[in-house]
Amino acid sequence: MDKKNLKNLDKESIKLEINSLKRELFNLKLNSLTGQVKDVSQFNKIKVQIARALTFFNSK
Repeated sequence: MDKKNLKNLDKESIKLEINSLKRELFNLKLNSLTGQVKDVSQFNKIKVQIARALTFFNSK
């Protein structure tokens, strides 16, 4: 989700997005333990998205 979409969401929707991203990161970590992850840069991308969403969440 990009910045423009996050600006237009209310606090509850942002919280749902954060939970979804955290769940995605958890699943990615599980898949990395089994060796199924090919693109390890996904870890940092998801972490950045979580940080961005938390920034918008805390600013509202």
